[in-house]
Amino acid sequence: MSELASEEAPLVQEAVTTLSTEVVPARERFEWWMHRMRQDVMPTVMTSDHADCFRGRADVSDLSASTVVALTFSPLSARRGPALIRHHDPEDYHLFVVHGSPIRLEQSGNVTCLSAGDMALFDTSHPLAADFLDHGRQQRLTLMRMPRASLPLPGGTADRLLGNPLRTRTPTGALLGQFLSGFRENSAAAGSAERHRLGRIGFDLAVTFLASHIDAQHTLPVETREHELRARIDAFIEHNLGDQDLRPATIATHHRISVRTLHQLFQGQPETVSAMIRRRRLERCKADLLNLRLGHHTIGDISTRWGFRHPADFSRAFRAAYGVPPRDLRHQECHGPRT
Repeated sequence: MSELASEEAPLVQEAVTTLSTEVVPARERFEWWMHRMRQDVMPTVMTSDHADCFRGRADVSDLSASTVVALTFSPLSARRGPALIRHHDPEDYHLFVVHGSPIRLEQSGNVTCLSAGDMALFDTSHPLAADFLDHGRQQRLTLMRMPRASLPLPGGTADRLLGNPLRTRTPTGALLGQFLSGFRENSAAAGSAERHRLGRIGFDLAVTFLASHIDAQHTLPVETREHELRARIDAFIEHNLGDQDLRPATIATHHRISVRTLHQLFQGQPETVSAMIRRRRLERCKADLLNLRLGHHTIGDISTRWGFRHPADFSRAFRAAYGVPPRDLRHQECHGPRT
């Protein structure tokens, strides 16, 4: 095993570590993968019909309150029994979303089969059986590892969810699914401060999501509930930028809070709600103006598409933000600077 460890040579990009079986000879890849999963997830006994041609990749991101691991690997089976638990138990919860082939999960007396888009929870302190089914393609999932002690939930209540499919057709569930599904791409380009913010948001979304399944939302810290609500408001704004009626009053009504509460929620943030809406609309307009494939659309069409009521108001706001009128920016992109 020491020979395998010496050949790991992970590629590190700031706080994201990429581990791939491509760094070792084909005949050693499955054993190497088992070794890495023991270190980065938890010790298990693994078997695979693809041991002779096994392939796997893990992108590991250590965040402020959790670790997110995006995994792609050949089909396998994993077992974790009492002996392994006694030998080493990191006492972690793992919340994960499935992207690829189905998974059969068994823990705490519950058995479930999970398909792409499904989410479930397991932990390291109970016996576990997981079969990543072979449907002719590699398995993909993203999991969030959270220390048991870090969850602000009544002691042991999250254990009721182990091995069960979790409802994702809720605002928080949808946001959490998007967060985990896009984490590999989003975190790679983020700086350390942005990754810290993403980690905090993801953790609070996960905690709120779990609490909603055990009716324990009222036990969460105020800060956690505020982070989760801000994340939902952020997603609502993003989804409705083209709506000309999008303003603080409509946002507050949709989320069943007062406008005053909405503004208090964003105190201490870099922007007010109105400034955030305006900036994002201008960013979308700028991107469309620079998109040569949209050259047949007028500037008025583009500004209206992103929620500006009056072209003159849009032009003034655009020039204030970027230093040039929208017409000049588009002309420079198409023809170069004017002489």
